[in-house]
Amino acid sequence: MTTHLDTHLRTHCAIDTDGRITFRLPPAPASRPQLLLRLRPKKGRPETTLRLLDLEPGRADGDLRAVLEPHPALDEGRWDLYLLPEPGAERQRLRPGLRDLRALVDGHLRDRPSPVAVRIPYVTKDGFLALRAWRRTAHAEARTVDVTEQAVTVEARLHGAELHEDATVRLRLRGTGTVRDLRPRIDDDGRGFSFTAGQEDLTGGDEAPGRIWDAFVRPAADAPPVRIGRLLDDVADRKHVFVYPALTAGGSSSRPYFTVDNDLAIEVTPAESPKCPK
Repeated sequence: MTTHLDTHLRTHCAIDTDGRITFRLPPAPASRPQLLLRLRPKKGRPETTLRLLDLEPGRADGDLRAVLEPHPALDEGRWDLYLLPEPGAERQRLRPGLRDLRALVDGHLRDRPSPVAVRIPYVTKDGFLALRAWRRTAHAEARTVDVTEQAVTVEARLHGAELHEDATVRLRLRGTGTVRDLRPRIDDDGRGFSFTAGQEDLTGGDEAPGRIWDAFVRPAADAPPVRIGRLLDDVADRKHVFVYPALTAGGSSSRPYFTVDNDLAIEVTPAESPKCPK
């Protein structure tokens, strides 16, 4: 039996409450090593966005260190990490080592200014180290999602903006111009809010089951909608981690879920034939 050794370097990382990430690699026989961050392009598109960080030896252990400062913020997307031994050399993909994400666990408790920038180190499906990044003018963080026999209730907090008296929650039927506007309950500080969507809000009118509602909040009547999601903790991909029960009534089933971008949506399907949303 032949054993194949994994020659990819292990990279430790730690993030602080400001979003600053420190990377640590084993010493490497290179004259000018750099850490290369590559924004993963969409399928069929060329590579366009790179970020280079100098790797410097530590004072005690000799390990190489690089620091990704919180500013400038990374573009939204997934960033792959490589070692570049020297300028012009072949890049080397990096495996994850220890990931210290403790500072992110209660990140939803801290108010964020605009723009709201988030980065979370994570392990890809094929076992490499990467960063998940979001950058939004404002963001509504879903704190709790409660499903009862009658309705779906969401508690959230707005970051990067404030709610006015005429604020609304908007459910937009994906792929159409159909919307449902709901009146939220707004906390005294103008940031926290909650809303309840009943089965009649999700299935009323001419819309057939088998559709998806995307959730937004409009801070004021003339303000652009802000996506509701869950970004401010240590979970890079929520879709298959947080699974909620369904509200079933009137021959249809409504189930909240987080999309591949960690945004909140509600899928409505015929009660007898549920399907897995995208």
